[in-house]
Amino acid sequence: MQYGFGVDLGGTSVKIAYFDKTGTMLDKWEIPTRTAGGGEQILPDIAAAVLGYLAAHGIDRSAILGIGLGVPGPVDDRSVVNRCVNLGWGVTDLRATLGALTGLPVKGGNDANVAALGEAWKGGGENCENMVLATLGTGVGGGIILGGRPINGMHGAGGEIGHMVLEPGEPEACGCGKHGCAEQYCSATGVVRVARRTLAGSEEPSVLRAMPDFTCKDVFDAGRAGDALALRALERVYEYMGRFLANVCCVVDPEVVVLGGGVSRAGQMLLDGVAPYFQRYAFHACRGTRFALAKLGNDAGAYGAFKLILDC
Repeated sequence: MQYGFGVDLGGTSVKIAYFDKTGTMLDKWEIPTRTAGGGEQILPDIAAAVLGYLAAHGIDRSAILGIGLGVPGPVDDRSVVNRCVNLGWGVTDLRATLGALTGLPVKGGNDANVAALGEAWKGGGENCENMVLATLGTGVGGGIILGGRPINGMHGAGGEIGHMVLEPGEPEACGCGKHGCAEQYCSATGVVRVARRTLAGSEEPSVLRAMPDFTCKDVFDAGRAGDALALRALERVYEYMGRFLANVCCVVDPEVVVLGGGVSRAGQMLLDGVAPYFQRYAFHACRGTRFALAKLGNDAGAYGAFKLILDC
């Protein structure tokens, strides 16, 4: 049996998982992400963790297929990172640098694309060759899998679906600097934004009025309890989301759209809310696209990173 490592590199911690060739996760652990000094210690730390694991368990390097990495920044098909602000990196050649440190094959990708690959392989899109992952968290991330492979694009920015503009007249700026991005309405913070605007535009009673710092979860909980204003805000979110995902599907025509991130914890309520708007806005040939919830949680990136090595 052959084995390998999947690494999900975040701004605070590095998640490392050890897999067998079938994709069974055999072990996982974390090390801190040391971003001081332009992140110069990050790849040496990963190398030390991997080589230390092999030594501690008596595993011969010849049994290792390689190390896959998901990185929070644009990564091209040669595994070169084109600047990653969260890590302090400029242009960084993952394959050359980490390969030299470990003597193992290395393959890297953008973390959202890699998470999508994980969900397509072992998660909500299992056995699907064509899939879109929309991660609805603090922002909206995404990954597109076509023909079983992630779409990186020319500049490593393929799959940045959260920055599709839905409302050009939006007065508030998105974190990316543009106005009216899907992220501003379909993320957890977007749900709160829409709910606050709904409150401001009405004197209708709502349990949300007694919560000065309500969250996305509070909005969904209020909606489940029958709060009319919360339901109206959620209906607006569902419309944004349905239109947004219909536009994405018009371009890539996936078999399934997998929803992940904190907003997806709303579960079937979210799927049922988005479905009619997706049907309204989708190109007719895409209306059969299936929706599913992500299954791998925080392990999606590690699974997808290891799959990069299998697909090399």
